[in-house]
Amino acid sequence: MTSSALICSMPAVGHVGPLLVVAAELQRRGWDVRLLTGARYRAMVEATGIRFLSLPPEADTLDDIGMDGDERERGLATINRGVERAFVEPAAPAASVLERILRDEPADVVLHDMTFLGVQTLFARPRSQRPLTVMCGITAAGFSSRDAPPYGLGLTPLRQPLLNRLRNRALGVTAKAVLRPVHRSLDRFLADVGAPRLNGAFFMDVLSRSDLLAHFTVEEFEYPRSDAPTHLRFYGPMPTASARPTPAPDWFDDLDPRLPLVHVTQGTVANTDYSEVILPTLTALADLPVQVAVTTGGRPVDTLPPLPANAFAASYLPYDELLARTSVLVTNGGYGGLHHAMRHGVPIVIAGDSEDKVETSARVHYAGVGVNLRTGRPTPDAVRSAVQRILADPRYAANARRIGQAIAVAPGAAGLVDDVAALLSPRS
Repeated sequence: MTSSALICSMPAVGHVGPLLVVAAELQRRGWDVRLLTGARYRAMVEATGIRFLSLPPEADTLDDIGMDGDERERGLATINRGVERAFVEPAAPAASVLERILRDEPADVVLHDMTFLGVQTLFARPRSQRPLTVMCGITAAGFSSRDAPPYGLGLTPLRQPLLNRLRNRALGVTAKAVLRPVHRSLDRFLADVGAPRLNGAFFMDVLSRSDLLAHFTVEEFEYPRSDAPTHLRFYGPMPTASARPTPAPDWFDDLDPRLPLVHVTQGTVANTDYSEVILPTLTALADLPVQVAVTTGGRPVDTLPPLPANAFAASYLPYDELLARTSVLVTNGGYGGLHHAMRHGVPIVIAGDSEDKVETSARVHYAGVGVNLRTGRPTPDAVRSAVQRILADPRYAANARRIGQAIAVAPGAAGLVDDVAALLSPRS
């Protein structure tokens, strides 16, 4: 009998892409696979041969948040109004369509990204009356722990264990007070769908309800948690391949191998305002003995500000070839891009304070793989100092290589599918 999987993703490329890697592995093994996400990802999903299901318009909103001329939410606003608007408000319509899909065509397992809160409707049922659920961690883990500060504050664990736990306990109380709006909003949704309410738990802890917590990173890039959920597993990043290989520009082979190469990017989403990271980096490095490779994330190159003599630009670059030659990555901190850099042993200067980037930035610092500038709009002086610091200190590159080695041996999508199949066996 063919096993069936329903995969649920919030409509954003950084969510859909990694889940498609898992979907492809399931399909390769003969599973019947469907993927539920936003309408603009239909072609992307169907190109892999996966059946596409569309979220209702009321739940298909994430891509448009921050693209309507509004300033992106930053800091604690990201966790309060940002999480409410991006994830809690679409949860009820997403839950409704999820229930209808499973009623019309049941699934053995529901895999969901960590922000797809509509899946909480399944926890209104006893475990024996619902599909196996797998949470896919597409960004930094946020489970409460005595060993880690609360998610959203951008803080790292202290190195002294006792002091660390005392501080984290106090911060937990403070965080629940400061983030009361999102806790109330999530509790209202949970009550509406009949799922267990928070009952004083931190809002991120609803994610631990799934039967398997599958994080798309390696343990070396997460905070150590002695009280981590027993069903938490690390599978490494899910590398997404471009449908068509990116050709190298003419200037690529003319780069001087004697000079360090610094790559700067704002990714493919937050790339409309170059004054955030790209312009400060170009200014900072213009008179240093380095070369700078800029990517616009798909925008025309002529939208960039004037380039200094040591800078070269392209809309996209062949990333594996580029990172193999890169000495430092300067980025606003997309989770996939960070792991791609560490896979190649490239240290990082990170400048991000919106969405989940305050937490990924903190992990870059804690893991010793780079410098956290603690802002989404760094000054040229701050970028210059950070790049020089990394070039002068080989420990950053050594730590990036260490995590890259862990990524190279991570179980990946194949290991995740193995574990899902094993969990299903007793049910069968």
